Amino acid sequence: MLIDPYGRPVNDLRISLTQQCNLNCFYCHHEGQGCSSGPKTVEMSAEEIELLVKVAASLGVEKIKLTGGEPLLYKEIVKVVKLLSKIKGIRDISMTTNGTLLSEWARPLAKAGLKRVNISLDTLSKEKYAKITGKALFGRVLDGIDAALKAGLKPVKLNMVLLKNVNESELPSLIDFSRKKGIILQVIELVVPDNASFLKKYHADVTSIERLLEELSVKVVIRKMHKRKKNFLKDDGGVELVKPVHNSEFCANCTRLRVTSDGKLKPCLMRNDNLVDVLTPMRKGASEEEIKKLFIEAVKRRAPYYR
Repeated sequence: MLIDPYGRPVNDLRISLTQQCNLNCFYCHHEGQGCSSGPKTVEMSAEEIELLVKVAASLGVEKIKLTGGEPLLYKEIVKVVKLLSKIKGIRDISMTTNGTLLSEWARPLAKAGLKRVNISLDTLSKEKYAKITGKALFGRVLDGIDAALKAGLKPVKLNMVLLKNVNESELPSLIDFSRKKGIILQVIELVVPDNASFLKKYHADVTSIERLLEELSVKVVIRKMHKRKKNFLKDDGGVELVKPVHNSEFCANCTRLRVTSDGKLKPCLMRNDNLVDVLTPMRKGASEEEIKKLFIEAVKRRAPYYR
């Protein structure tokens, strides 16, 4: 088991497969890799990702989250899911996607071993969706949600990033939409590393949202991961609140290590000054034991951002 200097176990690996994306969401932080003028050219192969996860599993990692960019643009997406699903010790493989390509890929991915999916949807307005993402693909997201449900991916979650003066008023309608679909709504506080002016403009206070959800709930469960609150609503809906900003409890309960699309171990979303390059050694023939040492080094560099 990997334990960082603050006593936090690491059993969750979040892997960015690619920086390519077919949307241009104005708040995107590119999984903490910084903004890009174009698609990143360096990406890991499916076999390299398989080796990384195999080593991580031997150190106690159990859960894998595949992200991007848009992970469905990764050319070996089905192959990588199939390879990871066969690794001993890995019990959960999930994906975060914008959903615009999911109607094509949901069934093959479920068959390959994908268990569940998070789909980004910040609004139910076609016009507002186009303004947020830069593309008029709202209908394709709805198709993707239906395809995920039909393919048996469970649970399906909607990721709604809360944006001040943009979509705050839509929370009730998104709760109702999620309830009718039988999926979970995940309300996410805006995080943009190193951009204070942007946060000032778009960061919404989630305190009132938290109070509203508690009023609507028949039960509130505190999840182990990040001590997130999951609200079970009176009408059978389910809403999770992800509240990381200035939240020491959130950081104190983080069990996640990240992998960038260009093959670096990233101890924290909010920092880029403590990464560990693992892809270069791998491509020079590093042994599994040497890769283990790189994982151990990355975990040693973990520190709660808010503490």
